[in-house]
Amino acid sequence: MNFDTAALTELGITYGLQLLSAIATLVIGLYVVSIIVKVVAKIFERSNVDPSLRSFLSSMVSIVLKIMVYISAIGMLGVEMTSFIALIGAAGLAVGMALSGTLQNFAGGVMILLFKPYKVGDFIEAQGFTGSVKEIQIFITVLTTGDNKTILIPNGSLANGSMINYSTQVTRRVDFTFGIAYGDDLDKAYSVLQRLIDADERIHKDPEPFMALSELADSSVNIVVRVWVNASDYWGVHFKMNEDVYKVFAQEGLSIPYPQMDVHVHQTA
Repeated sequence: MNFDTAALTELGITYGLQLLSAIATLVIGLYVVSIIVKVVAKIFERSNVDPSLRSFLSSMVSIVLKIMVYISAIGMLGVEMTSFIALIGAAGLAVGMALSGTLQNFAGGVMILLFKPYKVGDFIEAQGFTGSVKEIQIFITVLTTGDNKTILIPNGSLANGSMINYSTQVTRRVDFTFGIAYGDDLDKAYSVLQRLIDADERIHKDPEPFMALSELADSSVNIVVRVWVNASDYWGVHFKMNEDVYKVFAQEGLSIPYPQMDVHVHQTA
């Protein structure tokens, strides 16, 4: 059997150069990827990104970049990658469509962990639920309600919907509306309310408490009261003031009216 030495030599040189190029691309590419991943990790660390999210994103960046390096190296060997890449893209698209809701929640979790609209321990109201944030996961946020129920809310809804975070501010304003009967002494009601406010040390003097006649309603004269307290004292002041007003108004001869209707009967011959 005769061999064409020149042809074999040329073939060996051609594929040898391709192999060397592929190996060089692989080695250099993986080295560059490791540097990029370290830089990304440092950026996340300086940005105070949540540690769990930091490791997850670093791993994801590493995997994506390594796949790109491997594909480039295989392509340098002369392997036709167009069909292969198209197949991967089609499979990825199908999986993405099937898991669109899950991917949305994943993206929402990433956004929440990056921008921190709330954190563990915050008291929030969102999607019709109110509670303390117990845990922030990649796909869901876990709330604990005041009566110790566990609520699971998808992160996609939290990232794209409205939310109230009651824990971001140090102080909060407590709003009350107290009604007295028509004919009761309005100035006396003001005096009693001021006395109750002064007696509660949790109520701030600055900003100054506010009182005003807000409405002449059908069955009562309504007085609005607004006071500022530490956020942690909100419900304590709210409940205590309501209880004190109920007790002291009665002692001071001030009536708290309830809705009533006068019915007049006319007799006709």
